[in-house]
Amino acid sequence: MKTYEFAYGKGTQKVDLPEEHIIYDLHGKEVAVEKDIAAAALKAIRNPIDSKPLAEIVKPGEKIAIVVSDETRLCYTDQFLPVIVQELNDKGIPDSDIDIVIATGTHRAQTPEEDILVLGEAMVKRFRVHQHDCRDKSNLVYKGTTSRGNKVYINKIVANADKIIATGAVTLHPMAGFGGGRKAIVPGVAGLETINRNHVLALAEKPGDGCNPDVTTAKLEGNPFHEDLMECVEFVNPDFLLNVVLTSEGGLYEVVAGNWKTAFYQGCKDLLEISGIPVKEQTDVVIASGGGYPKDINLYQGTKSHMNVDVAVKPGGIAIIMLECPDIKEPAVFTDWLIKSDLQKTEQEVRDNFYMAAFVAYKSRCIIEAHTVYLVTRKENFDFVRRTGQIPVETVAEAWKLAQEKLAAEGRTDYTITLMGHAPVTLPVLTE
Repeated sequence: MKTYEFAYGKGTQKVDLPEEHIIYDLHGKEVAVEKDIAAAALKAIRNPIDSKPLAEIVKPGEKIAIVVSDETRLCYTDQFLPVIVQELNDKGIPDSDIDIVIATGTHRAQTPEEDILVLGEAMVKRFRVHQHDCRDKSNLVYKGTTSRGNKVYINKIVANADKIIATGAVTLHPMAGFGGGRKAIVPGVAGLETINRNHVLALAEKPGDGCNPDVTTAKLEGNPFHEDLMECVEFVNPDFLLNVVLTSEGGLYEVVAGNWKTAFYQGCKDLLEISGIPVKEQTDVVIASGGGYPKDINLYQGTKSHMNVDVAVKPGGIAIIMLECPDIKEPAVFTDWLIKSDLQKTEQEVRDNFYMAAFVAYKSRCIIEAHTVYLVTRKENFDFVRRTGQIPVETVAEAWKLAQEKLAAEGRTDYTITLMGHAPVTLPVLTE
């Protein structure tokens, strides 16, 4: 037996496991990390990909909109944002001509404390910080319609800016293939109608067929979800992009900056290189951590773990997933859908009245129903977790005990285990 430790909330969980049954202990590749994030950002800004340096793109008198990720996607914004601002100031653009827009997508507005967490206190004091509201039609501007019929509505502060700087992190994403890049704009600062029309592409073309198999993690080519996003953002055409690429441990691997398309694609290529882990087989049991706070702040974010675990575990296998979820029912539109157990009826309801959160809930529920899922979480979450089809437990040790009992009852003594210490950012890639 060997003791393994997993991130959980702002702490850890430990469990003793039989080493002889562990086939894979999946982590992102060990790579050097950038210690000086500000310096890495400055280097990227001044040596951009397929673009002029930022200082040569902007000019005095212009209104600048900087789009940043919200508190559910912490990506060192507080460290690279001052670098961007200084480049603008040095070019003669005063703070009064700069607006910071929080790319909330369909999420709630941030609290003042969360603004400080994301941006840093100095930035909050200096600038106008706007919380995007996808449901406030009075603050949206129509930009055009994609080839798939998606009408593109964008936050008017962003749409009316002379120059737009999009920021965020290139991440693995279970529908868009990769997060980051164009997602700062759609869904980040888009209208709800635009977001929903894009996300309905995650369902199969034929009703009753469930999810579209081409809409999945790490897939861009032939992914209609991603292709529509790119068309949407073409209407906005951000002037500059800065994205971070993070290791599985959350350290900075690199900063990519420049053209909003080519810099993003470079980040995707590099992220897959460090996060995609080849595996030859699925296993009977997967024990996974959501990676701790803030990745396990709620189930909506936490189900990114479910998506990657689904690749690693055999059909009908056992998944143990650690998500503290102090804000488990946020957003309510997601959790209301997650407790729906009639999957055929739910799929049709999602098609008839599509919401991004509803689809994520539907896809997550499909994964849950296909396996036995033990969710390690806070005790006060137990009643709700049961309604989602998962089995709640307080500790990973307790979950493992229940899993062993199930394996024994099924007569499985030669079971195999995969460990995923950072499930949302570690992608098992099945190889022959």
